[in-house]
Amino acid sequence: MQTAQVTMVSIPFPTKWGIRADIAGRPIVWGELIINSITDNRVIGTINFRGMPIPIHGSWNESAKQITFDSPYATYSGNLTIFDDPPIRIRHFILSGRLIMKPPSLQAGEYGTWIATTDISLNAYPISGNSLPYQYTDQLPPVGVFLTSNILYQLQEQHLGRFRG
Repeated sequence: MQTAQVTMVSIPFPTKWGIRADIAGRPIVWGELIINSITDNRVIGTINFRGMPIPIHGSWNESAKQITFDSPYATYSGNLTIFDDPPIRIRHFILSGRLIMKPPSLQAGEYGTWIATTDISLNAYPISGNSLPYQYTDQLPPVGVFLTSNILYQLQEQHLGRFRG
């Protein structure tokens, strides 16, 4: 029996991401992407657009910073970008790319785009060495970062509200 190889990857897990998808140029859905694990370049998690988590399985290419994953309704592919914001001590992780809907979706065959974001404290997830070409710049991240971050935090507040009574 083979044992799983443990290697450092630049994408944090387990993590919860806010996600937005546009299909055929129309904003369709907002939701939550959860990456539970990345082991031997295999991605395991869930995606939730309509209140019920759906399993996803895919792959992660560390050297190219590329992710692909499938849900029962769509295939997603994209790239990772990291944006550090030292004044507020936050590291933004941005996954974005293309998707294609598949049966049994009513939109099977339609193409679209997606963006997912999460963020952590700059101290919480140090990236060692100079293997990553990411540096702080004065440029703002894409607007999708702010939109999906808002979604993510609104979802967290809703879930916390359930536990408060």
